[in-house]
Amino acid sequence: MPQRTVVVVGGGLAGLMTSMKLAESGVKVQLFSLVPVKRSHSVCAQGGINGAVNLRGEGDSPYLHFEDTITGGDFLNHQPPVMRMAERAPAIIYLLDRMGVPFNRTSEGLLSFRRFGGTLKHRTAYAGATTGQQLLYALDEQVRRYESSNLVQKFEGWTFLGLIKDEKGRARGIVAQDLRTMKIETFPADAVCIASGGNGVVFGKTTNSIINTGEPVSIAYQEGAVYGNPEMVQIHPTAIPGEDKCRLMSESVRGEGGRVWVPRDPMDARTPSDIPEADRWYVCEELDPVYGNLLSRDIVSFIIYCVCRMGRGVKGRQQVYLDISHLHRERGMSRELIMDKLGGVLEIYEKFMREDPVTQPMRIYPAVHYTMGGLWVDYEKGTDGATLNLDSPRNQMTSIPGLYAAGEADYQYHGANRLGANALLSCLTGGELTAQGITAYLREMDTDAASLDSKWISDARQRHESHYAGLANPNGKENPYQLQAELADTMWNYCGIWRLQSDLEKARGILDDLTQRAKNCAVVDGGTWTNQATPYVRSVQHMVEMSKAIVGGALLRNESRGAHFKMDTPERDDSKWLRTTKAMWTENGPQFNHDEEVECNVIAPRARKYKVNQVTIVKKLMGEDFLEKGGNLEGSTVPN
Repeated sequence: MPQRTVVVVGGGLAGLMTSMKLAESGVKVQLFSLVPVKRSHSVCAQGGINGAVNLRGEGDSPYLHFEDTITGGDFLNHQPPVMRMAERAPAIIYLLDRMGVPFNRTSEGLLSFRRFGGTLKHRTAYAGATTGQQLLYALDEQVRRYESSNLVQKFEGWTFLGLIKDEKGRARGIVAQDLRTMKIETFPADAVCIASGGNGVVFGKTTNSIINTGEPVSIAYQEGAVYGNPEMVQIHPTAIPGEDKCRLMSESVRGEGGRVWVPRDPMDARTPSDIPEADRWYVCEELDPVYGNLLSRDIVSFIIYCVCRMGRGVKGRQQVYLDISHLHRERGMSRELIMDKLGGVLEIYEKFMREDPVTQPMRIYPAVHYTMGGLWVDYEKGTDGATLNLDSPRNQMTSIPGLYAAGEADYQYHGANRLGANALLSCLTGGELTAQGITAYLREMDTDAASLDSKWISDARQRHESHYAGLANPNGKENPYQLQAELADTMWNYCGIWRLQSDLEKARGILDDLTQRAKNCAVVDGGTWTNQATPYVRSVQHMVEMSKAIVGGALLRNESRGAHFKMDTPERDDSKWLRTTKAMWTENGPQFNHDEEVECNVIAPRARKYKVNQVTIVKKLMGEDFLEKGGNLEGSTVPN
């Protein structure tokens, strides 16, 4: 078989795992990253990685991990791929341990595990509060081994522009732009993988980095790839409110005993440490004494949002307390032990808020954190019907032949809500499975990249060169940075935690307007070296197209499930909506179908095991008849 070449777009955990496994099998990889690989957004993950290793003897198992993931995802995730992820998790953790990841350990030298939301088991391995960074660095070291043997070539500081397709419509490489020289080049290949992360930047309040625009996913979607469950966007309950971005306060803080509360009197002027227990409202613990502060993320975010929307936030603001001060005061944990477990995240808080989080409660508020939706990808079941056929080229392939997706860029694993610490795991197991799928696909290919018709290559390059040249409009009337700010506000205010059909209709109208305005942006930088203005206009256009799919999916899904809570239809409806939202791009706006039923071949859909859901929260906090009255609060405003 001739030397095969695969392009991987994205240098985070999913992209690195895909690249490593492909190189192990002798495939040449061209790895493209918008930023240096070690600055990929995976570096920002804090809390840990799940795996049912069961070192505490709690009776944990991969099956229970699978069950928690399906329940947490509110039964919108296909079960065979999730089963595979849960079964691979312990081996992945031990693999990382052998790679040198400095996981925290017990006094006996065993791996230490903490609890995360949506589970009653200690299942999350962690490296302090910088787990993502440690995993990213470990995998990058492995990939560097293959760089030295010329099996992996990195292209850092490049942006993905589009696909090269052959006469059969197969993905056969990419068009990319060097953001230093601004040169547009083509890279023929035998297959392509998108592993570029999520799209949090399209929302006004996000823990994501500025690189998380979702642009590569949007491009693939506009080139014909199906976008799965776009409406499912996770909002993390605990982030530091900020003007530029919201810094994440990891779920590990709650996993180590952090408690969410507000003063019973929202205008209580006392410092939080001076407010006695009797005057504190531990709202999560009151609503669900079993899971308490470790309810799933969608539930905790919704609780905090409702409390603040009622005017019960700290001093009437959009803030609640996240408190670990009792760990030192009541549990006798030394500052050294607390910092060993949570140092990375606590240092961030102290740096930006100028307060000691060990002795003073932290002030937090929800922010967009993760994209459950993404490029639709396929899988093939094994003979048992519960797991996967690992030799199938269909695994992780999008609706475009030869185009694969992995990590946060695909929709496969998390359903309507991601459990904390499953993100790093899904990146690694998804990347591993992607490499297996691509390897199987390459065995079936009849031609290689070297034989690709030059016409397909040149046509792709010319198309993107022409588009780029057309963006340079010094006489444009619109400011692209202002347009992005309007987009972010629209998405947060009208398509965030609390959704109403009327608000979503408003958002759709605004997005249609932004689509036209984004075509008339003023580009004052005509430079041919490190030009940041022109690519930004292109990015805004792609963000708007992706946002239209998110809003459109939310408009059509007339139920509430996981992160998608719609006041007009507050109950989950399995009879009609246990289906994947599949969005297809057209010039006139996204088209949708819901013909794919979610495969529930192991666990039949049932009520989530938490004591509360969004409906019961609203009724308990705002009154039994609140929903019947339309879900509007007189004189209230959407939090900002």
